[in-house]
Amino acid sequence: MGTLDELYKPSLALLTDLYELTMAYGYWKAGLHQREAVFHLLFRENPFRGGFTIACGLETAVEYLQRLRFDEADLAYLAEVRAGDGERIFEPAFLQFLGEMRFPCDVDAVPEGTVVFPQEPLLRVAGPLVEAQVVETALLNIINFQTLIATKAARIVMAARGEPILEFGLRRAQGIDGGLSASRAAYIAGCAGTSNVLAGRLYGIPVKGTHAHSWVMCFDDEVEAFAAYAEAMPNNCVFLVDTYNTLQGVRHAVEIGRRLRRSGHEMIGIRLDSGDLAYLSIEARKILDEAGFAGAAIVASNDLDEHLITSLKEQGAAIGVWGVGTRLVTGYDQSALGGVYKISAIRGGDGAWHDKVKVSEQTIKSSTPGVLQVRRYLADGKAIGDVIFDQQHPIRGDCVMVDPADATHRTTFAEGTESADLLVPVLRRGKLVCHLPSLDEIRRHTQEELGRFHPRFERFLNPHLYPVGLEIGLYERRTEAILKERGLN
Repeated sequence: MGTLDELYKPSLALLTDLYELTMAYGYWKAGLHQREAVFHLLFRENPFRGGFTIACGLETAVEYLQRLRFDEADLAYLAEVRAGDGERIFEPAFLQFLGEMRFPCDVDAVPEGTVVFPQEPLLRVAGPLVEAQVVETALLNIINFQTLIATKAARIVMAARGEPILEFGLRRAQGIDGGLSASRAAYIAGCAGTSNVLAGRLYGIPVKGTHAHSWVMCFDDEVEAFAAYAEAMPNNCVFLVDTYNTLQGVRHAVEIGRRLRRSGHEMIGIRLDSGDLAYLSIEARKILDEAGFAGAAIVASNDLDEHLITSLKEQGAAIGVWGVGTRLVTGYDQSALGGVYKISAIRGGDGAWHDKVKVSEQTIKSSTPGVLQVRRYLADGKAIGDVIFDQQHPIRGDCVMVDPADATHRTTFAEGTESADLLVPVLRRGKLVCHLPSLDEIRRHTQEELGRFHPRFERFLNPHLYPVGLEIGLYERRTEAILKERGLN
């Protein structure tokens, strides 16, 4: 814990949309602010037209929730926010309420690195209406992005088939926080290191890098440039060979590699950053092997992603390490995860939770009521289906799962089938009640999770649809609530 304190000394309470605060003011004015509510954070489609998603960002979200404070500067700013008629929006008594507010809610969440699917809650927040509402935007900002990038990175790592992926995206990332969050998420998903030195310090991620084209261009010729670098840093020599003539650059690297060897050091490898990477890597491998540098790695960069890596492997490219930047840290070909944060229940005066449902003309946008949990069923250690249910109505006996997109498609999981509930307690009344794992622990969990799923769910083109549905009782309650709101029952 403490990363946000390192980066952002002031309060982050205003990291929100104005409507969160106008609603909070409205709840307060109406005397509803202490009424308890349940919200769920979920997404509606797997990113990148893929078959799975990797949950990420929980530790950052927890840190944000625990340090949530409206400080004097925040309140002074809000005191001057004006409505359309020029009058102040918020009255002083409400600002005083905000100043005294702390985050008192219960939070249950899917652990980072867990494989998740559309419509499954990644996070559940239960507590006073104002506090549960005002955190919506920040939670979505944190979890949407890190989940998107972790999923992209996992796909890229899969494409490399065990060869290291280095995340090189800081210079193309969406700002400082985008670069740091992307480095964190990429490492969780299996990347071996990052070029981002600040991410290395804050998160303990291994940092990697040698030199750029500008180093070579600052000398009279390439041999002199490589020799000077080898003299300065003999234990970190990966030579960038494509400044002028790539294959000649490989020969120059071999020349300096021999000098290194005579001095008791070894050339780590070469890097290709342009041109026909398949052809050049194959030819470079021949040059290196014939010169006695069979152990020297060939590192490739240049706008790589899972699709290009797959293509290069199919072409027989002799690349052993992959440096991936822009298309990883920007979530290339999908700009956002599209997560949402929806209210699903409000506690009544009788102390019971009362269902709330949003109805939409688009079936996928109609919400699910209740205090939701996700149960993952397994057979021989492999995941076979996820059931969303209301934990106020525990599953007893056989579980019938209904596909919400096709009510005629139903699956029964027999009582006693191996299973695990995905949402676990994280905060109770705002206090941490669980162990937050280290980045390396989360990284291992990600790989263990991916190993629980058949490869057909993980392929890049036309992945198999993993079974996710509603427990039949919850499905019937949801259907009844939607019909009621439409005036049909």
